[in-house]
Amino acid sequence: MSLQSVRATRFVAPLREGGSLPGIVEADDLGTYVAKFRGAGQGLNVLVAEVVVAGLARALGLDTPRLVVVELEEAIARYEADEEVQDLLTASLGANLGVDFLPGSFGFDTSVDVDPEWAGRVLWLDAFVANVDRSWRNPNLLVWHGRPWLIDHGASLYFHHGWAGGLTSPERFAVQPWDASAHVLSRWTASAAALDDALAGVVTDEVLETAVADVPDEWLVPVPGAEDAAALRTAYVDFLRARRDGGRTWLPGSAR
Repeated sequence: MSLQSVRATRFVAPLREGGSLPGIVEADDLGTYVAKFRGAGQGLNVLVAEVVVAGLARALGLDTPRLVVVELEEAIARYEADEEVQDLLTASLGANLGVDFLPGSFGFDTSVDVDPEWAGRVLWLDAFVANVDRSWRNPNLLVWHGRPWLIDHGASLYFHHGWAGGLTSPERFAVQPWDASAHVLSRWTASAAALDDALAGVVTDEVLETAVADVPDEWLVPVPGAEDAAALRTAYVDFLRARRDGGRTWLPGSAR
């Protein structure tokens, strides 16, 4: 695991915009993070998707906040006054995900013009990982230091939610179409199609393996057919490789 591990020293405030109730925490490295908790209703798969997709975004030259593992101890939960938050923290003792807090950042304005090449990269990434959560209602883009930053990728990689009963085949995911109609950058689908071959070439097997390697072992819950963390890492790489190499008819605007 290559993610830095930090220890939470204070729970600052909950963020109630989303359904998973993330929160702002301070840590012993003097950093401030948006914590995504392992005890939230969506489960550990959401944290896995966050790590994997952030790694792919960086490989494609897209800015996304630094990630860390936030170790949460009982004392942090014990002194939280809000009962709902206390229950969540108590259920999340151990390793959680921390997303670097970007002070002074603000929400992406969907009405402004953007660089078509950048928009094409974002669209291609979201299509590749089947991200359904970058709509005009909820862009999951922040502007910080004059640049757009991608956040919140937990709704990607839907296939792993079907593994509880046993590992599935990557064939369906390899060709599953992706609908860009509600995407905040949908008007740049032509840019994504024009960049298709170049971006697929960036996402090499080594890039896939590196992104998956960043996931902590304890977030990779064994399923029938993949009884340990190593086998689950292999499955993630297999699914993403299959989507990359399966003709990429899932990309909106593709002429394939």
